[in-house]
This record gives sequence, C-alpha cells and structure tokens, in this order.
Amino acid sequence: MSKRHFTLTEAQANDLLAAQTQTKHSPTCLRYQAVRLYGTGYAVAAIQDITGCGRTSLMEWCVAYQTHGLDGLRDHRAGGNCRKLTRDQVADLTGKLRQYTPRSLFGPEAATAGDGWTLPDLRRAIQQWYGVTYQSDTSYRSLFRRCGFSSQRPARVFRSRRPQAVLDFDDQIEKN
Repeated sequence: MSKRHFTLTEAQANDLLAAQTQTKHSPTCLRYQAVRLYGTGYAVAAIQDITGCGRTSLMEWCVAYQTHGLDGLRDHRAGGNCRKLTRDQVADLTGKLRQYTPRSLFGPEAATAGDGWTLPDLRRAIQQWYGVTYQSDTSYRSLFRRCGFSSQRPARVFRSRRPQAVLDFDDQIEKN
C-alpha cells in the first residue's frame, strides 16, 4: 500500500473550507471539498461516496491545488458554444431569417420544401454568412430561440391513410 504524499496543513484545510462555503458554483465547491477531505486523510473510497467524483479527477484536482492553489480548482472553462456569434450578428441573422426562405437561398437543395427554417438549413446559412459551425443541434435550437423563432412539430399524418381515398373524398365534398 502506497503512502499518501498529499497532506494539508490546518490553515490550508481552513482556507479550502472557507472557499467551499463562500462559492456558489457547485462544481468548484465540490472540488474544494474533495481536495480538503483527501488532504485531511479521508479514504479515496469515502471521498468518492461523499462527492461522487472519480479517483482520477480527485488526483488531478490535488495536483492542480498543489501547483496553483485555490485558483487551480476554479472552473476555467470559457463556455459559450452558443455565443460564437456576437449580438450584432444575431440581430443581423434574425433579419436575414425573416427576410429569406431556405428555398430562396439554396433553391431546390434546401432541406425543406416549405418556407420554414430547419436545422440543416440554418446550419448551412450560418456557415455561409458568418463562417461559423456549432458542434451540436442544441446550439442551433438555442440560436433559433435567440432569434425569436419557435419550433414547430409536424402535423400528424396517419400511416394507414390512403392518398387516393383522400382525393376521392375531397372531390366528393366539392361536388356537394
């Protein structure tokens, strides 16, 4: 059994506890707690039960704390996948989406036969206009919402419906 080389002084443990209670960011709070517990001698299995973190993450957090202190445990992700476009670009995009239809831009190569925008059409338009590509469809849906568009569900079409029977019915109604 290997000996633990990472231990905290009482002052360090108190600093981690104070930072843990002051932060409102849950992932950062969890890191503070996990490192504090590990540095004060808790077993890794117990820390995993308490925090739900993995052993590898715990060890990475301890190294980050040793090299950078409390700042090493903060979340440094930039985020903003949905913010690849500036506010001005989103305003411009909103105008363009209202001005053009996918058919008018892409012709018969548009993903939709109607006038409504679809995710593939939006993806293609944003790539063409701004040179931006998002990683997930969720980002495109968020962008639709930011532009003031709502999603529509296709109308229900019964699979057992026979097109010829519908046409005959419509003809019958027109005759009456």
